[in-house]
Amino acid sequence: MVAKPYDWEKGAVLDEHSRRKHKILREYFRQYIATRCQLPQQTKFRLVVVDGFAGAGRYACGSPGSPIIIIEELQTTLAALNIRRAAEGLAKLEIQCLLLLNDADRGALETLRSNCAPLLAAIKDQAAGLHLEVRFFNDEFEKSYPEIKSLIAQGRFRNVLFNLDQCGHSQITRDTVRDIMQLTGSAEIFYTFAIQALITFLHRRDPKQLAARVQHLGISADELSSFDRLMNNSTWLGEAERMVFETFRTCAPYVSPFSIHNPDGWRYWLIHLANNYRARQVYNNVLHDNATSQAHFGRSGLNMLSYDPSQDGALYLFDMSGRDAAKAQLIEDIPRMLSESGDALNVGEFYESIYNATPAHTDDVHTAIIQCEDLEVLTTAGGMRRRPNTIEIGDTIRLKAQRSFFPMFTPPEKKDE
Repeated sequence: MVAKPYDWEKGAVLDEHSRRKHKILREYFRQYIATRCQLPQQTKFRLVVVDGFAGAGRYACGSPGSPIIIIEELQTTLAALNIRRAAEGLAKLEIQCLLLLNDADRGALETLRSNCAPLLAAIKDQAAGLHLEVRFFNDEFEKSYPEIKSLIAQGRFRNVLFNLDQCGHSQITRDTVRDIMQLTGSAEIFYTFAIQALITFLHRRDPKQLAARVQHLGISADELSSFDRLMNNSTWLGEAERMVFETFRTCAPYVSPFSIHNPDGWRYWLIHLANNYRARQVYNNVLHDNATSQAHFGRSGLNMLSYDPSQDGALYLFDMSGRDAAKAQLIEDIPRMLSESGDALNVGEFYESIYNATPAHTDDVHTAIIQCEDLEVLTTAGGMRRRPNTIEIGDTIRLKAQRSFFPMFTPPEKKDE
């Protein structure tokens, strides 16, 4: 499968997987701004957004591409936040954003300038609190990246979001992904690629290792090359997800390795990389609001990639049936996880330890904690939490003194016959 570049001059067609991807990007970016602007005392928020493969901004059908989505959400989210702040008697919020748009196609970039112009003019006239500077780059992303990196450093931006929606699978190196995540402690990336990219990468790197990884699935080297039949095979999806996670987990503390639902099978991965558990927590929640747009094959509780496909592997589509299964699994997993570290954890520490290992919604995690007969949640004042929606980051999750399971330090010794 060779990805074909978009023909922006004739009007690019918006594929279904891109439509789903854009919806998730829009909703996450809205939550991204709201989450970082929730302090009552805050009056300014600074960020840089980089769209490494920006395209022309609109498709043939008129639907917006990622640069237009970002501009629209900056304006509408700020307006919504300030309406709420005014109702609460709080000072208005201002956003200072540097938007860096790159595309190697000169024609696409010129069309993008034209498509952005009316929105930018409207912002100057109508959105006094939004200070938006847009810069355009016309080169391959890897060649533009050093200048982009320099601008981020010069501006001393702490909040950094990259959208790297490459066409194909070979335009960004893993070293560049890792370098971006080291720019600041608040860096995040949306990174799109075709799963064939990983197969190509692993095949070049170690074909014997790749063959060994898929041998138990009954997949031959010829099938990996042809590839099409595998894309509708759920068991293969699980192994591919594991390979995606293991390939990128050295790039960031929190890696979301879920595939995009596509009519032709699970061909594309929209990976979210973050340095903070809160970003992953919000992203998980957005996926549940877009049930079946992305998929995970494996466990729905903690340790999401620890599964035996022949026993407990399942396709998790972030829908209500999946959430019901997740809560049941979390009720078993959470007390076991606590017992492995002692008998109590601060909620913040608990979040840090679980969010790279679960696809679960925050509400389902909290519900499982309250419903589990082996757990209790204590406030900083020593009170008891009894409802899931009251759990706060400063609380403590603790194993009850009388509990229904008794973990052992080690397996019992075998007696001599």
